[in-house]
Amino acid sequence: MHDSKQKWQGGKPEEQDDGIIEKVIHINRVAKVVKGGRRFSFAALVVRGDGRGSVGVGTGKAREVPEAMRKANEKASADMTSYPIFKGTIPHTVVGKFGAARVLLKPAGPGTGIIAGGAVRAIMEAVGVENILSKVIGTTNPYNVVRATLQGLSSLIAPEVMADRRGKDPRK
Repeated sequence: MHDSKQKWQGGKPEEQDDGIIEKVIHINRVAKVVKGGRRFSFAALVVRGDGRGSVGVGTGKAREVPEAMRKANEKASADMTSYPIFKGTIPHTVVGKFGAARVLLKPAGPGTGIIAGGAVRAIMEAVGVENILSKVIGTTNPYNVVRATLQGLSSLIAPEVMADRRGKDPRK
């Protein structure tokens, strides 16, 4: 968890002692105009993953950034879901859709790295994907891009499951 003295390191994911990767995707400042002036609150979008196929995303709102991040982390921990990762990438090409956001996820060969922007990159690092190609089509709203990416990941089918469905030997 975060306390006020901890500093967020830009694009690098924070790895904790228990192997959990935690990354802030977006912090939004919201102003409410009241009689005495403006009252600010913050909304945080955070991703947590174990680097071995499980990832969760959470949002938190509070009057201060650390409290919003703490709430988002709790929700992300409760939301952890497992996805099939195959040889450091995803098993097949998939398009995730949510609202006006479309996210194309394509498997990539070893050494390619994570070719992805902001929100998609954070999720892929947290889930443990090392090589992937991606493209966000449509809106770049981080909330919708995150939901589209998770929808795409949830539609992945593990190679063993597909081989079993087709009656093939999964080792080939």
